[in-house]
Amino acid sequence: MIRRTGRVALIGVLLAGGGLLVTSALRDTLTYYRTPGEVLAEPELARERVRLGGDVVPGSLRREGDLVVFKLAEAGHEVVVHQRGVPPETFREGESAVVEGRLSTDGVFRADHVEVRHGNEYRPAEAEPSDAR
Repeated sequence: MIRRTGRVALIGVLLAGGGLLVTSALRDTLTYYRTPGEVLAEPELARERVRLGGDVVPGSLRREGDLVVFKLAEAGHEVVVHQRGVPPETFREGESAVVEGRLSTDGVFRADHVEVRHGNEYRPAEAEPSDAR
């Protein structure tokens, strides 16, 4: 009986450990973010470090030295974002992005990290016409 109890306990510990490993691995792959509407509705919550996601508003992107300024929008709400450094090469106006940082008291989101969100649709590159010989 003691041997069986020991096996059951060992199996339980192994299952719990495996569950923790899977959970921590998934946590790193999931991107949870708040929308501009949520951040504007609860600015105190956004004073803590959060992820903010939306579309980069066309015409809003500008560079001022090493400062990148743009607006993120979703569902009619916009938030001005200031980010120091160089954003990813695929960062463009009209594309979806997720930034990490804090909302300052002046209503500007100060980001220290920018990620470009990609859709889940695969679109092959346009085929180039081949030269007829």
